[in-house]
Amino acid sequence: MVDFNRQISVALRTGKAEFGSKKAYEYVATGKVKMVILASNCPESQKSKILHNAKLSKTPVYIYPGTSIELASLCEKPYIVTAISMRDLGDSELLKLVEE
Repeated sequence: MVDFNRQISVALRTGKAEFGSKKAYEYVATGKVKMVILASNCPESQKSKILHNAKLSKTPVYIYPGTSIELASLCEKPYIVTAISMRDLGDSELLKLVEE
């Protein structure tokens, strides 16, 4: 089993990520991301748009079980994080989370 907390740290350190649901929507629509991570309390309107485009572009999406505040803390950001667009996964194994 892959430890999300450890893998997100590795991904943020060695890969490329963008924060925010608007960026996630844009990147998923154009297919420019390897994976999207959404907080469990992401607003339903934004979540449904992102999930719809992710399905069309075949982009994997992981729903983080914690809140956007917990996700922000994990990413060491001083603001809430509802979505993370992983443009490059670096040395992480985040894609294994979607497979589980």
